[in-house]
Amino acid sequence: METSCAQTHMTSHSSDSIERIPCRVFRQAVDASRSVAQQIAAMIRGRAAEGRYCVLGLATGSSPTGVYDELVRMHREEGLSFQNVVTFNLDEYYPMQPAELQSYVRFMNEHLFDHVDIKPENVHVPDGTLAEGDVADYCRRYEAQIAEAGGIDLQLLGIGRTGHVGFNEPGSGKNSRTRMITLDRVTRRDAASDFFGEDNVPRRAITMGVGTILDARQVVLMAWGEGKASIVARAVEGEISTIVAASFLQEHPNAQFVLDQAAAEQLTRSQEPWSVGPVEWSDKMIRKAVIWLAQKLQKPLLKLTAEDYNEEGLQDLLATCGSAYDLNLRVFRTLQATITGWPGGKPEGRKQPGDRTRPGDHIFPKRVLIFSPHPDDDVISMGGTLIRLVDQGHEVHVAYQTSGNIAVFDDDAERFTDFVGEFNRHFGIDVDRTAELESHIDRFLKHKQPGQVDSEEVQFIKGVIRRTEARAAVRCCGVSDETLHFMDMPFYETGRVRKKPLGEEDVRITVDLLRQVQPHQIYVAGDLSDPHGTHRVCLSAVLKACGEVAHDEWYADSQIWLYRGAWQEWGPDQIEMAVPISPEELLRKRVAIFKHESQKDKALFPGSDPREFWQRAEERNRTTAKLYDQLGLAEYEAIEGFVEWKGDMSLI
Repeated sequence: METSCAQTHMTSHSSDSIERIPCRVFRQAVDASRSVAQQIAAMIRGRAAEGRYCVLGLATGSSPTGVYDELVRMHREEGLSFQNVVTFNLDEYYPMQPAELQSYVRFMNEHLFDHVDIKPENVHVPDGTLAEGDVADYCRRYEAQIAEAGGIDLQLLGIGRTGHVGFNEPGSGKNSRTRMITLDRVTRRDAASDFFGEDNVPRRAITMGVGTILDARQVVLMAWGEGKASIVARAVEGEISTIVAASFLQEHPNAQFVLDQAAAEQLTRSQEPWSVGPVEWSDKMIRKAVIWLAQKLQKPLLKLTAEDYNEEGLQDLLATCGSAYDLNLRVFRTLQATITGWPGGKPEGRKQPGDRTRPGDHIFPKRVLIFSPHPDDDVISMGGTLIRLVDQGHEVHVAYQTSGNIAVFDDDAERFTDFVGEFNRHFGIDVDRTAELESHIDRFLKHKQPGQVDSEEVQFIKGVIRRTEARAAVRCCGVSDETLHFMDMPFYETGRVRKKPLGEEDVRITVDLLRQVQPHQIYVAGDLSDPHGTHRVCLSAVLKACGEVAHDEWYADSQIWLYRGAWQEWGPDQIEMAVPISPEELLRKRVAIFKHESQKDKALFPGSDPREFWQRAEERNRTTAKLYDQLGLAEYEAIEGFVEWKGDMSLI
C-alpha cells in the first residue's frame, strides 16, 4: 500500500502556462474515444435541432477507430441519426482504388459509413483514382465543396511521428491547402505494415492542407500510446514550426488534444507534475521525483543534497517528507530491492547472507507461464530472464498467442515450399499432392498484388515458419517442446494487418491454458507501443482470463509480471523487478533471437525503429543497466525490467 507524506503542494506554475494547446488526458484510449464520440454526437443532435447540417472533418488510422465504433453503437442503440451529417476526409493515398484494402474509402465504409444512415452524397473522400493531370483542379473543387457546405464544424485528427496532421509532412506551411504531396520516408515506413512492406506504400497522397484544417471551427487531435508521446510533447509545448505541422494548432482558438496517459507521458505535467500543480507525495511520486532529480543532475541518488532539491523546485518535498539524506536513502533502498538474479524466487537452501526474502520464495521450483503475443516476443523482451528461470530449475511454459504469419516475406514461403518439395520427392512422400501444392504456391505468389491477403495454404506455410523458429529459439534457452503452447488465437487469423476484435473464444483458449498449467508466475507483454495493436489485444485476453480464474484455488499463489522490450522499456521509477543479465546470458539471448530467421536482417513490419530486434533489445537492456549504475547501484551488463500487475482491470 502506498503512503504519502502530505496531500499536496502548490507552485506558481500551471500546465496552462506550459501547454500551448489544451489537453484532455484519459487513463485509457477507450475512455477518451467515448468522450470524443459524445462530443460529436452532441454537435450532430444540436445541429439537427436547429435544422442545420453538421459538417465533420474525418480522419483514418488507428486513433479514431474507437470513436467510430462508439458512434455506430449510438446510432444502433440510441437512435443517433447521420441524416444531417456531411463529411470530408483528410486524405487518401495516390494512386489508390476505393476497393483496395488500404483505401481510406474502404476504411471509412468499414468503420463508419456502412453502419449508419448517412446519405452517400454527403460523404467526401479525396479521390485516389484521378489522372495526375486532373488532381490540381480536383483539389480546388474539394476546397470549394467544403466552403459550400458552410465550413467544417469539427475536424478530427491523428498525429504522425513526424508531427504531420493529414499528410501534411514536415515543411507544410500554415496556409497550405488541399493538394498532392510526396510522403516522408518515416510516414511510408510507418505505413509499411498496412501494405505488407515499405516498397508497396504509395509515394504520394492527396491531403487537406494545414490552412484547411485550421479553418475548422473546432479541432480535436487524438493520440494513443507511448509511441506518440514525444511528438505530442513537441506539438503541445514546443515552438510553432513547419517541421511539426501539428504545432500550428497552438494558434487555433478552439483546438484540443485528447490523449491517453501513455501518449501524455512526455508532457511536463507527466514528467514533472510537481512543477505544474499540486501533487500527492505518495511513495510512487517520491520515487519519480528523486530519480528525476538524480538523472537531471547526473548524480547518484546518495549524493543529492538539500541544495539540489531546493534549486530544482522540490523544496516542498523536503519540507513535507524529511531530509535529503532520508529521501535519498529511501529511494535508493526501494530501487535496490527491485534487483534480483532469481526472478522465480530463491529457495532457502541457496540463499546467501544479505539475500532478501521475496513473496513466493517458499514455492520452488515454480510453474512459469510466459505469454508471447508474437512468436518472438518472449526471447526479444525477456530472453535473459527466461534463460535464468530455466537454468534455475523452474518448469517454464511458453505460450505463443498468435501465429505471426502475416510477418513473413513471400520469398521465405517460396523457399520453404521448395524445401518441402525436394524433401517429399526424395523420400517418396505423396509426390502428386506435393506437386499440386507447389504449383498453387508458385502461381499465387507470382500473381499476388501488393497488399493482397494470402491464400489459406500460404498463410499456413508462413505460420509453420514462425512456429519452427519459435521452437528453435527456446531450445537455445533450454525449454523443451513439451512445454510450448501454440494458441493461434482467432482474433489474429484474418490474413490482414487489421484484426478482429477480441472475442470470447480468444479468452476461453487463454482460460483453458491457465487452468491446464496452473502457473505460479505469469509473464505478459505490457509493451503497448506495438504499432499494430496485437500486444494490447493479447494483454487484454490474459487479464480477462485472469479475472475468470481469480477464484480458482491455485490462482492465490500466482504473480503476474508485465514485460517490455520490443518497442519500449519500463523507466527506473516504474520497475518493480530488475533481473540482471550477464554478458554470457546476453549472448545466449541474442542467439535465441537469431533463430527467428524470418525476422532477421529485415523484418516485414519493423515499426518505427529500423534496427533489428536484437539490436533494439540489447540497447534497451544495456540502457536500463546504465541507468541503475548512474543512480549509484551495482553495475551490470544489462537488465530486464518488469512491473507487477496487481489486478487493475482498467488496462483492458
